[in-house]
Amino acid sequence: MPEIAIQGYRGCFHEQAARAFYSQRGEEVSIVECPTFESLFEALGDGRAEGAIMAIENTISGGLLPNFELLRSNPYKIKGEIYIPIHQNLMAIPGQKIEDIHEVRTHYMAINQTRRFFEKNCPWITMVESEDTAKSAIDIASEGLMGVGAVASELAAEENGLEILARGIETYKQNFTRFLILDDSISIPRSLTDKASLCFTLPHKPGSLAQVLTVLSFYDMNLTRIQSLPIPGKEWQYFFYADIKFSGYNRYRQALKAARPLMADLFILGEYKSFNI
Repeated sequence: MPEIAIQGYRGCFHEQAARAFYSQRGEEVSIVECPTFESLFEALGDGRAEGAIMAIENTISGGLLPNFELLRSNPYKIKGEIYIPIHQNLMAIPGQKIEDIHEVRTHYMAINQTRRFFEKNCPWITMVESEDTAKSAIDIASEGLMGVGAVASELAAEENGLEILARGIETYKQNFTRFLILDDSISIPRSLTDKASLCFTLPHKPGSLAQVLTVLSFYDMNLTRIQSLPIPGKEWQYFFYADIKFSGYNRYRQALKAARPLMADLFILGEYKSFNI
């Protein structure tokens, strides 16, 4: 049973993503809880975990920018991806009603995703920011806190014996988070590989990005995401993180070969099979 590192605690969406991805491969996993994304990479480095699942972007809140730098600065390659629908739920110790709840604890992103529900249906509840959605559920259950609720996944309620008082309270129902799989034991045949994540830098001159994008377009590369982040110590120069999809691996390699002379540096963060939602 592979040991897979996640950022968060039992019942969190990272665990849900890990179990969903590996179940497609016919595998059960043992979860290694990590409080931060940095400690997730530490778990990989010291051998406590064989693989890891890391959130990289959300359809509502956008990209998790610090995680792009973690990908670039660590040696572990992306070997897959999975999209998980984010359904938030209000939960509490059993036997209570919403009217009994005066405080709700959850992560700031979950507060943003559910604020409208609370403003409309239970404005007397005070929302308190916590470090993690699932950790909020764990604390409420372990401390036996009455009158205090959590916003978290259905899995968090199940694993902590909490009762769901309201389901699907997120404002936007088409809310997905994309998770990346970092696991060197996974090998994808080139014939099935149809997506790559790249990081590159460019010469500091006009039109350099446009030239690269023109080459990728010529080779029929589908740019699904591009994100720029400053290069520390270099004024107005940037790392560019790009996800591209393609229909043939050889054509993709030809595109890279043609674009490489236009780049200052190129890092291939991973080549893998895309997951269509």
